[in-house]
Amino acid sequence: MKRSRFTEDQIIGILKEHEAGISVADLCRKHGVSDATVYKWKAKYGGMDVSEAKRLKSILHQGHRTWLKWHRGRRRATDPAFTAARIRDGMRLGASVEVDMVVHGSGGFAVLHDMTLERETTGQGPVRNADAATLRALHLRDNAGQVLPDRVMLLEDICALLRRDPPHPDALLQLDFKEDMAALDPGIIAGLGATIGGLGPHMILSGGDLAAVVALTGAAPGLRMGYDPCHGETLADLRRTGDFAGWIVAALAKAPQSELIYLGHEIVIAADDAGVDLIGRVHAAGRRVDAYTIQRVTPASLTLARRLVALKVDQITTDNPEGLCAAMTL
Repeated sequence: MKRSRFTEDQIIGILKEHEAGISVADLCRKHGVSDATVYKWKAKYGGMDVSEAKRLKSILHQGHRTWLKWHRGRRRATDPAFTAARIRDGMRLGASVEVDMVVHGSGGFAVLHDMTLERETTGQGPVRNADAATLRALHLRDNAGQVLPDRVMLLEDICALLRRDPPHPDALLQLDFKEDMAALDPGIIAGLGATIGGLGPHMILSGGDLAAVVALTGAAPGLRMGYDPCHGETLADLRRTGDFAGWIVAALAKAPQSELIYLGHEIVIAADDAGVDLIGRVHAAGRRVDAYTIQRVTPASLTLARRLVALKVDQITTDNPEGLCAAMTL
């Protein structure tokens, strides 16, 4: 996939020249680019400064960078989930963006969190009973349940979006599979590989059922693997036994191919309170940690986020990356 020879900082600098009065034609001659490229840059970065572009993606603390992942494709707390515009924005900017996926009736994947349609869409019934055409005709609902103009997307639609508008080199799209191995068959698995094709290096597939994660990541060359060992009563069990160290050792051993370990932030903090640095142990094994999910920016969640950053977490999942970063850098 062709990459720009200009860095993000350089592009924003060029656009600042335009804002200062240099014409698009003069910019094109000066920097050796087409007017179409300049207008594409304006759509992506127009009006931003370098620090603003960076704070939509990550924060730097004592030399360690923590990415702020756009949970369900949200840049702000008020954003609805899984809209094409926000997913495109995040991938253009080089952010870490997460979407959920469940199996639909045509044997592919719908970009939805729930197994049923009522809460997130204008449809009804199980997602598994709806075919691709039916799903694409449905509208999404916003956070208050109001109907949006945006339609439900399938994995094919996400991939088509990324092929039309190639992602930033830093961008990473997490595909979080919400089901287990029982929902898959060889055709569904092969279909995921065919759909993703060469986009694999820009994506990481995660889930709580390791067998399903292994099967799906194996279908697409370059597709990266993540694993979430936090299920059900994990936190309560760990608080009862106190064996945080043994638990994370077992989780790492179970998923040796997983480069990113997804941990509920409550477990990370409870372990730290017990004197066990889960993040440090994952780092010692050569892996990275995502701590999830900070939904709103409040004094309590801000304290939590700062504690996670101090522990050198690699990524924080949040519904409000823009607001969280702004609050943390005040």
